[in-house]
Amino acid sequence: MKTICIIQARMGSSRLPGKILKPLEDVDVLTYDIERCRQIEGVNEVIVATSTLPQDDAIADWCMSHNVKYFRGSEDDVLDRYVQCAKPYNPDYVMRVTSDCPFVDFEMAREMVKLMQKEKKDIVLLEGVPPRGLVVEMISFQALLKIHEIGKEPRHREHVTYYAYEYSDQFETVTYQIPDNRLESELRITLDTEEDYELIKAVAEHFKNPLVSSVEVIEYLKEHPEIANINAHIEQKPVI
Repeated sequence: MKTICIIQARMGSSRLPGKILKPLEDVDVLTYDIERCRQIEGVNEVIVATSTLPQDDAIADWCMSHNVKYFRGSEDDVLDRYVQCAKPYNPDYVMRVTSDCPFVDFEMAREMVKLMQKEKKDIVLLEGVPPRGLVVEMISFQALLKIHEIGKEPRHREHVTYYAYEYSDQFETVTYQIPDNRLESELRITLDTEEDYELIKAVAEHFKNPLVSSVEVIEYLKEHPEIANINAHIEQKPVI
């Protein structure tokens, strides 16, 4: 079973421009993303998918200088960007990661790969709500191609897998149960605002380890509410 991990990344952000290349310890956010995705057993390739906009030249330059594979496609039609990025690799499955999740949970992702190796379904659905910023999405390439063909609404083109969740009855699904030690839905471990960045920096400076377990990050935030509360008031932008 061939699985590729595609990290969608762009410099544009209405609330925190350039966030993915902001420094974390002695590296940057994108380094955290890539190094953690490379820990996912069963993933054959990790590719950054960015846009063709001039502002995203910085991401392409970063990838070239760090020997990271990358693809450039549509800024707004992220679904098409994923499909065109994946085609040359002809994968069985595509794992979706967003670059604003520097503490993405590679241990849960490993379990999802094992689950899909056994079940061979179209998409993994999640049971339970972990902190925002930890989970990956996993979908078969054939299901992604189907979504690309029939998902026409803006939300389907922007959010890549959204059609499969909205119309899950059209797909063969398998459920992954979020472990109890990750069920802390009130925590926000993602990067979209200055407050988010302040929290992410505090976590990175504490552990000084891009490969720290997400469980340890959760426990640290639970033990230090003064850190967890930095971005507790931030509301996630709705899907429209």
